[in-house]
Amino acid sequence: MEERANILIIDDEKVIIDSIAKIVDLEGYSYDYALDFQSALEKIFSNYYNLIICDIMLPARDGFQILYELESKRIETPVIITTGYSTIENAVKSLYLGAIDYIPKPFSIDEMISVIKRGMRYSEMICQKKKNKNNLLLVPCPAKYYRLGYSCWMNKEHDGSVILGATDFFIKTIEPILNIELMNVTDTLAQAMPSVKFSTKDGLAHQMFAAISGKIIARNEKLIGNSELIEKDPYFEGWIYKIIPSELEYEMKQLIPCSSDR
Repeated sequence: MEERANILIIDDEKVIIDSIAKIVDLEGYSYDYALDFQSALEKIFSNYYNLIICDIMLPARDGFQILYELESKRIETPVIITTGYSTIENAVKSLYLGAIDYIPKPFSIDEMISVIKRGMRYSEMICQKKKNKNNLLLVPCPAKYYRLGYSCWMNKEHDGSVILGATDFFIKTIEPILNIELMNVTDTLAQAMPSVKFSTKDGLAHQMFAAISGKIIARNEKLIGNSELIEKDPYFEGWIYKIIPSELEYEMKQLIPCSSDR
C-alpha cells in the first residue's frame, strides 16, 4: 500500500514541482504532485493531505477553481497559492477565497520553508479541532473587525483611521516569536503586501500581509523587544499599526467580516 503523502504540489511545470519537492523532502515531509486541474482534483478527492501547494495558472482551469472546489466539498486542507504572475489582485483573491498563504515566484528556499511550516502548523490545529482537543485555544477575531485571509485584521476608528494587527491564528502558526520588525511611521502600506516581519526561534522569518493600504501614522512601540504582548493579546494591546487608509471603501470589499467566523 502506498504511503500517504503529507503535501500535494500542483503545478504544470515539472521543474517547479521538483524544486518544491526538494524543499519538502529537506524538511522531512513526503509529497505527491499533479500537473493539471483534473488530476489534482482526483488526488484531493481520493486522498488526505496535510497541505496543498498550488499554482494559479493551470491547464484548462486555474488554482482559484481548486479553492472553490475545496470550499464546495467542505475540505479543510490548507492551501498555499504560488504564481509567477504576482499581482496584488491575485494575492487578495487567493486570500479571500480561502488560501492561508500566497507566495510569488521565484521564491527562495527560506521563503518556501516558512510558508510550509505555517501550513503544516495550521493542519495540526485543524486535526486538534476535529479531535475536540482543548489544549489549543484560538481566540476569535472580534466580531466588528475585518480580516484579510487568516493573517491580518483591521478595525476602523471613529476618526476615520484604521488599526491593523495580526490574528491569533497567524500568531499561533509561527510562535514562539523572537523578534518583530516594523515599518516606519510615514511609510505606506499596500493591501496584501508584506507589512511586518516576524523572526522566530527556529531561525525562520515570516511576513504578514497588510489588510488594507494606507499611510502609517503610528506603530505599537511596545512590541519592540516585547513579542509576548502580541502573543497574549493580538486584538487589543498587541495592535501593530494605526494608518490613514487610502482605498478603504474599495479594499474592504476584499475583506472577510470576522462576524462570519462565529
